[in-house]
Amino acid sequence: MRGWMRRGMAGAGVLLAAVVLGGTAQDGDGDAVSREDAIRIGVERIVGMEEGNPNAEGAHPTGEWPYEGVYRVRGEIPIGYRVGGTSIAVMAMTRAPGYEDDASRHEAVARGIGFVCASITHPLMSHEEYDAGYDVRGWGYTYGLMMLCELTQRGLIPEGQKDAAGEAVAYFLEGIEGTEIPEVGGWNYARGPGREKVSPPSTFMTGPTLQALFLAERAGFDVDDAMIERGLKYLESASAETGEFVYSGDGARGAGGVPGATGRMLACETTLMLAGRGSVARVRSALDAFIAHWDRLEERRKQNGTHVAPFGVAPYYFYFAHYYAAVAVEMMPAKERREYRKQVEELIFRTRDADGTWNDRVFDRSANYGTSMALMGLLMRDAGMPVGWARGGE
Repeated sequence: MRGWMRRGMAGAGVLLAAVVLGGTAQDGDGDAVSREDAIRIGVERIVGMEEGNPNAEGAHPTGEWPYEGVYRVRGEIPIGYRVGGTSIAVMAMTRAPGYEDDASRHEAVARGIGFVCASITHPLMSHEEYDAGYDVRGWGYTYGLMMLCELTQRGLIPEGQKDAAGEAVAYFLEGIEGTEIPEVGGWNYARGPGREKVSPPSTFMTGPTLQALFLAERAGFDVDDAMIERGLKYLESASAETGEFVYSGDGARGAGGVPGATGRMLACETTLMLAGRGSVARVRSALDAFIAHWDRLEERRKQNGTHVAPFGVAPYYFYFAHYYAAVAVEMMPAKERREYRKQVEELIFRTRDADGTWNDRVFDRSANYGTSMALMGLLMRDAGMPVGWARGGE
C-alpha cells in the first residue's frame, strides 16, 4: 500500500490562494490575465525566441529553440538539448489554438522540423558512437521522436518534409534501441562509462521515453515491444513503499523522500497508466503529492545547483512536473477533473513572469522550454491525455 494514497486529498487544496475561474487567473506578479491571453502571448514569445545565426547576414533564423542547462560539450550546448528543446517548442506552437491560420507559426515550425531532421547527421547524435557516461543525446531521441510522431498523426508535417521526417523517426528509434541499458532495460543520461555495462536506469528519462515509444507505435512505426516491456518492468521496480519513484535504480534501496520525487512520480505513474499497468488511485496519489509539496519544487526554481539537499530537487524538475501533472489530471474521473485542472493551472500561473514567459532555470534562453511546457500544461484539457500503448492491458 502506498503511503501517499490515504493522505492525498487532505492537503490538495490548502496552498491555493488564487483560483482559475472564468478563464482568468493571477500570474506571478499578481496581475489578472485570462487563460486565452496567457496562451496567445506565450505562443508569441516562443516564436520570438527562435535562435538566429549571428554569423549570417540579417541573422537568419535557424529553426532552433535550444534547452540550456549547465552541461556543455566543448563549451557548447549539446546537440541532444538543442534537438529536445526545439521539439518541445514545436509541439507547443502546434498545439495552441489558431495554428492553422498563423503563417508565422507555420514558418517557424517548418524550420524547427528541418533542424530536428537534419540533426541525424550530427556526429554526437549517433548511437553507434555512443559509449554511455554522462551523455544527453537521448533527450534528442525522445523528444524528437515524440514531436515528429505527433505531427505525423495530426497531418502537420509539410509535404516537402515528410521523407526527411520518416528518416529521422527511424533514426531516433534506432538511437533509443541502441542506448537502452543492457539486461535491465530503461534509459539514463547519467550512466557509468561503457555502453555494454549494466547501469541503473533513470525513472526521469525512462518514463518520457516510453511515452514517446507508445506514440510512435500508434503513429504506425515499428517499435520493439520487448524493449517497452523491459522499460515498464524497470519503472515498476523503481517505486518505493512511500509511493515515490527513485531517481535511478531500485525503489527498495534508493528512496529519498516524496517532496523531491513528485515530478518523477507523475511521469512514471502516467506512463504505467498509459501502458495498462497503473491505476487511477496511484495517479491521484502522485497528483496530490505534487500539489501538497509544490513549495519544495518552487524553492529550487531559477536557482543554481542541481540535486540540492535535503530532497535532491533540481530546477529542471519544475515545469517537467507541471506538464505531467496536467497529463495526470486528464486521467482522473470526470467528476474530479475540473477541480484538479483548476488547481494545476493556478500553480502554472503562479510562476508566469511579467513578460508572459515561464522559466525554471537561471539561463534566459531556457524560457523557451519553460514557456512551452507551461503552455502544453494549460492546453492539456483540450488535447486530452497522451495516447497509450497499443498492447496496454494485454
